[in-house]
Amino acid sequence: MKNLTDCDRRYTLGVLFACGVLVATRVAAADEPEFVDLAMARAEHEAGRAVLIDIREPAEHASGVARGAQLLPMRQLAARLAEIPTDPRRPVLLICNTQNRSSATARALRQRGFAHVRYVQGGMSEWVRRGWPLVAPGR
Repeated sequence: MKNLTDCDRRYTLGVLFACGVLVATRVAAADEPEFVDLAMARAEHEAGRAVLIDIREPAEHASGVARGAQLLPMRQLAARLAEIPTDPRRPVLLICNTQNRSSATARALRQRGFAHVRYVQGGMSEWVRRGWPLVAPGR
């Protein structure tokens, strides 16, 4: 978990623990990729073939989110695991600001059997750098 702040590390560890307690009976598929590139994530999300979950915190969401992304702050993830879709035919793509939190969270979920969960390389900072559209949260 390098490149994480102490605060991020604490939240990630909380998610890791909660995921282990709540979903320890599932088994992850070893052949599924752990990440997806940003352009592919956007295309799959906009086509309705994947669920994009923005795990940034509410203050970060205020700067803008991808249209149609599900907002599920990492701090709340352990309490809201039931909101993560479980249909393996529709991948779940986790995005944060830079991919540090989303990659750690995706790894924790995948180790607990959520084989259809991946993280988005580059995160929302790269989304913004590319000039892709953002909307206010809740739209």
